Amino acid sequence: MVRDSGSAPAAAGVSSREAILNAAHALVSEKGYDGMAISDLCAQSGLPASSIYYHFGNKLGVLAALLERTFEELHALFPNPSSFDGRAPLDRFEAWFSAACASLDRRPDYLRLLVAISVGPQKDADAIQATVRRIRDYAHASWVDALTPIFAPHGGKNNEALVQQLAVLGRALTDGLSVANSFDGASYSSQVASFVSLVRGLAEQRAAAKRKR
Repeated sequence: MVRDSGSAPAAAGVSSREAILNAAHALVSEKGYDGMAISDLCAQSGLPASSIYYHFGNKLGVLAALLERTFEELHALFPNPSSFDGRAPLDRFEAWFSAACASLDRRPDYLRLLVAISVGPQKDADAIQATVRRIRDYAHASWVDALTPIFAPHGGKNNEALVQQLAVLGRALTDGLSVANSFDGASYSSQVASFVSLVRGLAEQRAAAKRKR
């Protein structure tokens, strides 16, 4: 049942479009995409189906817009590695990764939502794939930026390949932590020290090997 107009979020100063996206966020997080019916969106948002179709066309359009908003939130949520320029490379990486994990701890729903959408039955839709790819590429580029001063400050094919591999590993770590956070309550920040130690150890090992040449 649709709420009466007096209780609709739009009446409280939330635009109808944002109210629908907020409702979609809650429903996808709770039920998944398949469990989000238009009737559910109406009940959750307090708005009629006509508003949903007007703003988004259909249910997939709602999901695509929700992902796009999530991508915009990513820019505000994630610190840029360049924010920590001026520090030694390893200290710069640790400061960035610590800040990134602290941000994710403040919004644990962010990656859970992204993972849920990325593996759902709607993942092959063009609009979904394009936005998921942009989000993934942005995260990967951040990892590359954070790791390059440590392992490839002067370039080099092998060094740059290592950075790419570590960036994939780092991104996979945060993906996995979204699941651990959901099931076990593990925080992202709890893994900072361990991962930074691995990066430091690998950097020291490579530096030692270089000195022996």
